[in-house]
Amino acid sequence: MIQSEKKNLLIAVLLIFVGIISRSPVFVIIAIFIFWFWYKKNASQYGDGVGAISAIFQDIFIPKAKVINSNESKSSFNFNSNSMNDVTVKAKRAVLLAGGAVVVLLILVRAVVIVPAGYVGVFHLFGKVSDKPVYSGLNLINPLGSVEKMSIRTEDYTMSIVSTEGNKSGNDAISALTKEGLNVDLDITVLFHLIPEKASEVYRTIGMNYHEVVIRPEIRSAIREVVAQYEAKDIYSEKRGEAAVKILEALKTKIEPRGVGVEEVLLRNVALPKNLATSIESKLQAEQESQRYDFVLEKETKEAERKRIEAAGQRDAQQIITQGLTTPYLNYLYIQNLKDSKGTIYVPTNPSNGTPLFRSL
Repeated sequence: MIQSEKKNLLIAVLLIFVGIISRSPVFVIIAIFIFWFWYKKNASQYGDGVGAISAIFQDIFIPKAKVINSNESKSSFNFNSNSMNDVTVKAKRAVLLAGGAVVVLLILVRAVVIVPAGYVGVFHLFGKVSDKPVYSGLNLINPLGSVEKMSIRTEDYTMSIVSTEGNKSGNDAISALTKEGLNVDLDITVLFHLIPEKASEVYRTIGMNYHEVVIRPEIRSAIREVVAQYEAKDIYSEKRGEAAVKILEALKTKIEPRGVGVEEVLLRNVALPKNLATSIESKLQAEQESQRYDFVLEKETKEAERKRIEAAGQRDAQQIITQGLTTPYLNYLYIQNLKDSKGTIYVPTNPSNGTPLFRSL
């Protein structure tokens, strides 16, 4: 066989191997065309049937013995026709066994599929998608089919006014009309995951790019429906969380029946028209000032009440003390206070008239 033709056949064999391992039919089709044109050109040399295939592989992988001219060397070898036939039979068997082993190996490679953690596989054969998902781990499948791996991990879809934050470059904020007809821009992030049991349905009805086909338009639709129920100042301030909860409920109603579970909605930013934002901020500041004054007034009211209670207590205490003050009790208090004073002299007196006893002296 000519050396260039042998190279072409080797290339065809390699393309077949690459195509089977990579599950790409393009390489196999190219190899078949190369082999077909080569065989048409050399059919007369090899004939038809399995014997021709064996001869072709033998010619590719087993080099022919070099024929030595008797005139070139006196020590040339004479090959017996029977021994040549035995070598040919053994070579054919070896080629067939090697080919069979390669085929079995390739079937095993095609039949074994490893689905990584956090993914689920969707098996399809000749355009028909299996309803049973292929879960993570080692799986045996029909080698003629293929498995598409789809992530079931938590993913996020962000639409933001900042060009580098969202899933799409540039300003991707959602514009919506409020209850009073004002236009607001919203930054939003939705956390979601593919439901494993519905992966086959998603692949069959939507495809691999379900993020853009279903999730994005449903998010925009749900936000516009919910924002229309609120005034701009409410979404901008205290009712932002309430609006996010309503958007989450709307998305669950619309998306989860299609095989995608919605976990959370994060309403990250609400951009109002500049003049409106300034007015709302001024109003909110005034409300905060009013609340502060109410707090101060309530504090002072409680302080005045405390002082009134304290004064009433003192008044009641004085009344009780006044009612109990008698002349003997006052004398007693006076004497009690004198005993602790410096320079106090104790003089004994007559109990009947209080006259000092030393007066007669």
